[in-house]
Amino acid sequence: MDNPVAVRMTGVTKAFGSVVANRDVCLEIRRGEVLSLLGENGSGKTTLMNMLSGIYFPDAGEITVNGTPVTIRSPKDAFALGIGMIHQHFKLVDVFTAAENVMLGVRGKDRSVRETAERIKEICAKYGFEVDPRQKVYDMSVSQKQTLEIVKVLYRGADVLILDEPTAVLTPQETQKLFAVIRNMKADGKAVVIITHKLNEVMEISDRVAILRRGEHIATVSTCDTSPAQLTEMMVGQKVSLNIHRAEPANVRPALRVEGLSVVREDGVRVLTDVSFTANAGEILGIAGISGCGQKELLESVAGLQKTEKGSIIYYPEGDETGTELVGKQPGEIRRLGISLSFVPEDRLGMGLVGSMGMTGNMMLKNYGDSRSFFLENRKPRELAQRIKDELEVSAEGLSTPVRRLSGGNVQKVLVGREIASSPSVLMTAYAVRGLDINTSYTIYNLLNKQKERGAAVIYVGEDLDVLLELSDRILVLCGGRVNGIVDARSATKEEVGALMTNLEENGEEEKE
Repeated sequence: MDNPVAVRMTGVTKAFGSVVANRDVCLEIRRGEVLSLLGENGSGKTTLMNMLSGIYFPDAGEITVNGTPVTIRSPKDAFALGIGMIHQHFKLVDVFTAAENVMLGVRGKDRSVRETAERIKEICAKYGFEVDPRQKVYDMSVSQKQTLEIVKVLYRGADVLILDEPTAVLTPQETQKLFAVIRNMKADGKAVVIITHKLNEVMEISDRVAILRRGEHIATVSTCDTSPAQLTEMMVGQKVSLNIHRAEPANVRPALRVEGLSVVREDGVRVLTDVSFTANAGEILGIAGISGCGQKELLESVAGLQKTEKGSIIYYPEGDETGTELVGKQPGEIRRLGISLSFVPEDRLGMGLVGSMGMTGNMMLKNYGDSRSFFLENRKPRELAQRIKDELEVSAEGLSTPVRRLSGGNVQKVLVGREIASSPSVLMTAYAVRGLDINTSYTIYNLLNKQKERGAAVIYVGEDLDVLLELSDRILVLCGGRVNGIVDARSATKEEVGALMTNLEENGEEEKE
């Protein structure tokens, strides 16, 4: 017998100008089950859930909660109906405690901080959370912040919980803890919706899977009756290979050697301590670690974007055994030395792309500093932009469309495509497939492998340990800004890498100088 329906969406449509994000979508969310929402980038998953959580208002269609038609015009309306959404980007005040954050914006519950803390403890005991009501947010790990966001939603009485990419920055151990909590909420009769791209997690945690394609609802299937290959085919509309071809390394030689690298940020926080490793040409070196453990600063140091406290970074062009020291050089100097370092930053619209410019303009930026002409010739950048748009299926009205108007996944395609197209000697990618759908992700993995086979040294910072193990030749594990091990990706297990990522967690907090 089917579980009772908590929310039913019928004929829901939402457009932004000429772009239709959702068209005539019908969906059921049931109590006591986990529903996974799958789809390619731009398929309308988040838009659909944003209408349910009160961020957007549908242009057409009906939403019923517990059988009653409702109007949801704001998150306040959604909370009043028992619907809460946990977004990828946490909405917490760092200087407040957990209890103070939970109290924010809650009216009609005239509780003191002490009473709120007691209620938090009751919620934690019921569902298996671990939250210290007195802990400041700035002292919390990423998983603790996520847990607090879920507690906030439950504190406000939510019976329908929507989690947007909840495991994106979690270790395998933290993911299993989250799944245990979700199962407890499911057992308590809660309805849980998970937006995710990770098919292995969909198969593990969900009861049903709803698939969207280009804004339309394709199907909803029972998880036990489907497979990752079938789900991918429904998402994309054709069969897609889910295998990463990892060629054996050939003509391996050192391309980049980092020795004793330490970095202290401008605010006095030490983020890297005595980091040493070698990146080889013809290999993919994966870098694993929990969010904030120094991956970003490590790549920025190599690219000349981060000042180092001590240590050396030696680049070895082919045929040069002496090498060139990179520490102390500006990015422009590194480029003029003929050293090709491509960097896909975590912040796509930070130093990666200019949001007000179109694809062609952002292609031109790559080599702007090397131009000797007052007038920039844009024929080749335009050709490159068109090739990236076609090969990576970037959804944009035209090459001049400002990239800030593209979805997050399409922005990422532009950035990654531009970096890979430069055919560097050392290619560094940070979170290259974050927010990308499964089809595009595997396209990127194949492009990285082609760079490796071409003889480039590829440094890949990723969040999905399954992918890291399948794509990389070796994996460097960072914990608390230190190298906690370098393992052979062919023989290591996900659990071993996850343990290396976390076993220094208690002592690996950022240090003040």
